[in-house]
Amino acid sequence: MISIFRNFVNKVLRSLFSKKKHVKLGLYGPPNGGKTTLANRICQDWLGEDMGKVSNIAHETREVQIKEQINIKNSEGKELSFNLVDTPGIATKIDFEEFIRAGLKEKEAKQRAKEATKGIIDSIKWLDEMDTVIIVLDATKDPLSQVNITIIGNLQARNIPVMIVANKIDLRKASIKKVQSAFPQYEVIGISAKFGKNIDQFYEALFAMAG
Repeated sequence: MISIFRNFVNKVLRSLFSKKKHVKLGLYGPPNGGKTTLANRICQDWLGEDMGKVSNIAHETREVQIKEQINIKNSEGKELSFNLVDTPGIATKIDFEEFIRAGLKEKEAKQRAKEATKGIIDSIKWLDEMDTVIIVLDATKDPLSQVNITIIGNLQARNIPVMIVANKIDLRKASIKKVQSAFPQYEVIGISAKFGKNIDQFYEALFAMAG
């Protein structure tokens, strides 16, 4: 049943990439999973520039960011073109005190909490604009969190094709198998966006989706 579902998803993705000129490829996931790090890796590889700022403090990305017309090629000379959309991390709760504990002053912490909340709302709204979504998860953390289940549920309700990236495999506690076991209906690619490990495998997975 799972393989049938995957084949259906791949068929849908191939149709999207072949018919649409400006496919919107969205990066979604919880805060600090590595979405912007992956976005920067993609943009550096193919455009020679970063897409956004990265921070160890959660919710550094608080607005939807778009990089248009990214063209990637594989070893066989095939090309893939898409607009990359990096979204703010989705969380079920925003507490300004968490930002204070991270070193921000109270006024700045409250402002960031307000902006982060708006960013989450915008991320959910933007789901209706996505042609396909890459969920970026921290492979060192429990994949069956309330946030991840909420994201997956929103995508399934909208019938949006999904690929899951298990990021941070350079870290000792990372487990791709846990992510695969949590979401067996989706293809899971293990990478380190920070160091570029398995990034070629990630690109090949995109080409495989496109047929």
